[in-house]
Amino acid sequence: MTSGTTGTSGTGGTEASGSGDIARTLELLWDSGRRPSRGPKPTLTLDRIVEAAVQVADAEGLAGLSMRRVAAELGTGTMSLYRYVPGKAELLDLMLDRVQRPSDDPAGPAEGDWRSALETLGRETLALYRRHPWLLQVNQSRPVLGPSTLDGMEKVLSRIRPMGLTDPELLSAIIMVDGYVVGAARSQLYQQEAERRTGLTDAEFWQAQVPTLEKAMASGRYPVMASLSEDTFGTDFDHFEFGLQRILDGLEVFVARRRRESAP
Repeated sequence: MTSGTTGTSGTGGTEASGSGDIARTLELLWDSGRRPSRGPKPTLTLDRIVEAAVQVADAEGLAGLSMRRVAAELGTGTMSLYRYVPGKAELLDLMLDRVQRPSDDPAGPAEGDWRSALETLGRETLALYRRHPWLLQVNQSRPVLGPSTLDGMEKVLSRIRPMGLTDPELLSAIIMVDGYVVGAARSQLYQQEAERRTGLTDAEFWQAQVPTLEKAMASGRYPVMASLSEDTFGTDFDHFEFGLQRILDGLEVFVARRRRESAP
């Protein structure tokens, strides 16, 4: 489950969810097996179209996604796609729901272990953005809720309900974790884009600045930064995991306080 369910994904995306025919999108999301009512026996399915669209977006980003491009991926004419989906806006909403299908991993968090459930949510959401970086280009502040999105929400809420918080607070806990993951994922994506654009690896980029930075540190102008250990800016430290755990630590303190307040 991503920010599509919580409405936290970054503003300013190149595309926006819910910008098409909402009624038609909901119809397609909740009855994806329905065939077109006219024309010859179809050789396509809505599932195939959505999967092809996801593959195009994964490989080429949203800039490369169009009805024509998806049709080419499927080896069919563009007009054939319009017998299944009204246009790109509705197709995007179907794609969002498709990639957010929750996993059926039987080795998930134990029932009632809300911290592990939120840990899993954070890690799985980061992995989702790594598989589908185009998600970060979509403003999901107004998602069209399909079965995969609601399945994911149901799964997480059922596991964190033992926190004993109010329903709005439970939702806020999910939003908190999701917002953190979106920021981390976006930073990673920007770094990858910078490497592709410049041809410099991250290590090469910083190495080019070393002579100037060494002089700056020796000047005495930055005594705190000059005193930092050599591994401060190294790649071995897991900043994502550190931040995730501190968020969960804070939630644990809040949950404990709420339980003390409600105790007889």
